[in-house]
Amino acid sequence: MALGPRLDIRQSQSLVMTPQLQQAIKLLALSNLEIEAFVAGELEKNPLLEQSSGDDAPPTPDGIDRIVDTPTLSAETGASDDLIAQGLGGADSPLDIDHGASSFIDDGPGDRMADAHGTGGGGMDALSGGYSEDAPDFDSFAAPDIGLQEHLMGQARAACTGMDLFIATQLIGQISEAGYLEANLLQTAHGLGVPLFDVERVLGVIHTFDPTGVGARSLAECLALQAKEADRHDPCMARLLANLDLLAKGALPQLRRICGVDEEDMADMIAELRGYDPKPGLRFANDRAAPVTPDLFVRPTKDGWAIEINSATLPRVLINRSYYVELSTGPQDKSAKAWLADCLASANWLVKALDQRQKTIIKVASEIVRSQEAFFQQGVAHLKPLTLRAVADTIGMHESTVSRVTSNKYLACPRGLYELKYFFTSGVSSSGGDGGSVSAEAVKSHIKALIAAEDPQAILSDDTLVDLLRAKGMDLARRTVAKYREALGIGSSVQRRRQKALKGKAA
Repeated sequence: MALGPRLDIRQSQSLVMTPQLQQAIKLLALSNLEIEAFVAGELEKNPLLEQSSGDDAPPTPDGIDRIVDTPTLSAETGASDDLIAQGLGGADSPLDIDHGASSFIDDGPGDRMADAHGTGGGGMDALSGGYSEDAPDFDSFAAPDIGLQEHLMGQARAACTGMDLFIATQLIGQISEAGYLEANLLQTAHGLGVPLFDVERVLGVIHTFDPTGVGARSLAECLALQAKEADRHDPCMARLLANLDLLAKGALPQLRRICGVDEEDMADMIAELRGYDPKPGLRFANDRAAPVTPDLFVRPTKDGWAIEINSATLPRVLINRSYYVELSTGPQDKSAKAWLADCLASANWLVKALDQRQKTIIKVASEIVRSQEAFFQQGVAHLKPLTLRAVADTIGMHESTVSRVTSNKYLACPRGLYELKYFFTSGVSSSGGDGGSVSAEAVKSHIKALIAAEDPQAILSDDTLVDLLRAKGMDLARRTVAKYREALGIGSSVQRRRQKALKGKAA
């Protein structure tokens, strides 16, 4: 065999993902609100794209509109390039959609939400004569929230001056969100170059600020400040606060001996402590929980379940082909022609990608609802085990596609708001002998219900829970029951017995 360079021809197959295909895959994982932000960016870049408010064209059920100018044309008129060459580019529609198809639902929750925002010709316009674009944001009328630091500094400026105000500023800056001082007073005094006595004196002033208990260095000190404010800080309460670890363990007889009180007085003291705030600073936390907007609506009908995309949160994308015809017929050089063609191709791709995204989401959601129909009818106790692969195999898609579709998307149904990932749960074997399995979420629901109904005088142990669950057809090991119980945030039988004993004493 001769050694040397040579030229060979080989034929091979490979999967090449174009940038548009990569972007289409990325769109699947975005929620409706994220899609809105993405489309807003495309609208800025592409002059052929427009966003409709829904008044100039009838909305399609999938939330995507198209501009269709209707000159007299037959079905055999030709492709889009031929139409554009004849000056009839407005007659081309990127996709043929059957607006009367039974797979889409009209006049559903999404349409009602759109009407409420004025996109259907009613909503706030009819009620108040205003807010034609969006509904009023009532949160904007509320007074601006102030944080704990600002609240304390306002009081410090009124109570302190000079060096004391400077020390108070340093201490307040080291108070946590919960209201506790996270600073070493000796180190603070050395850093500021002031006597420790002055730092302690200013901290005493901070302890008088609202909310009561702020600036404390421990839970006992926080509760003690509140007890002093309520004039309940007697020697017995002080000894109780010094032994909070025994109270957590439920060692009531030992606590009664230490405090020198009887059962009735101990119950009164525990009830008093329950009324105090262990984290007084959190009432000034200005972190508002962002409301979750559903991407899908599921509602019962006489024929089964209706599944609808929440079109109120989806932008309605239009391709202005009349503007394209106007630009293409004008004078332009080769680069301008190429740029305009790219804009049209990008706009067509975006409309098709959004349309395909909606169809894929509906397809996956339909299979989830079909598989978990017992949940929608009877509740979480009837949730079945379900995997991404099972759904992918049924609808003929790849498992990764189903994973992307169910990411960051929420479903609203009569039972509440659920993330699509919620319906995919592992299973535990059933004791019925039929080879079936029960969803882990259903098992957790049964455990929670059993513990909630337990008698305070007969607390259920994990072994007892195993027996009760086995009677319901769920074969679990004791360690599995303990794992599910801990995942629910429920303590052991010993902890629950102590808690209910303390609650009974306090009552």
